[in-house]
Amino acid sequence: MFEIIYKEIRGFLSSLIAYVVMLVFLIATGLFNWVLPDINIFDNGYANLDSLFGMAPWLLVFLISAITMKSFSEEKKNGTIELLTTRPISDLEIILGKYFAGIILVLFTILPTLIYWYSIYQLSVPKGNIDTGALLGSYLGLFLISSCFVSIGIFASLISENQIVSFVSSLFICFALYWIFDLIADFKLLGKFDTLVSALGIQSHYQSISRGVLDSRDLIYFLSLNTLFIAAGKLVFGTRKW
Repeated sequence: MFEIIYKEIRGFLSSLIAYVVMLVFLIATGLFNWVLPDINIFDNGYANLDSLFGMAPWLLVFLISAITMKSFSEEKKNGTIELLTTRPISDLEIILGKYFAGIILVLFTILPTLIYWYSIYQLSVPKGNIDTGALLGSYLGLFLISSCFVSIGIFASLISENQIVSFVSSLFICFALYWIFDLIADFKLLGKFDTLVSALGIQSHYQSISRGVLDSRDLIYFLSLNTLFIAAGKLVFGTRKW
């Protein structure tokens, strides 16, 4: 499995698209935090990273879908999937290898944003007057969201050998799970069930963790979602006919 992780990371970092995707993410988050009017830190006047944590999940949908779209699609298209499956490694280990590689690549992208944390720490009055608990919770939330998006992207790549189809499928599923359940709940059409519908989506759990409070229900939700898509991917991979 570790060989697969190394292979995936090396392959991704050797392509231009890796650096373009990462650069776009960092530029976009930088603009939202420091430049764009009305939403940047200086205009808001508060030492927080609400702009980053509000926009990052939407950007991560595109970034992670781009990272994962070729994880299996390219292998099937190039015919290298047969070589991979003949190695002394289980289907689950192959999927987990690509899954963990995707998470590591996302962490490479998110880690540079820690400079924003240091910046607001220095800019706050008095220095250091920031809600560290909420910031830690928000970063943990970003990590958990990323892990779910990676598992979804891996699943989308398994169901098609066309990278564009995999990319679009991943985008659709991620957007649906992150946004649509909260959108339905906002219409207030289901009465007492609106809260339950909202809890089915990723966004409500992300917002809960971002407040700096660790709730076991949120952790179980993210763990369950990861397990669901990894298991679904293993099922698809196990019925392969290539």
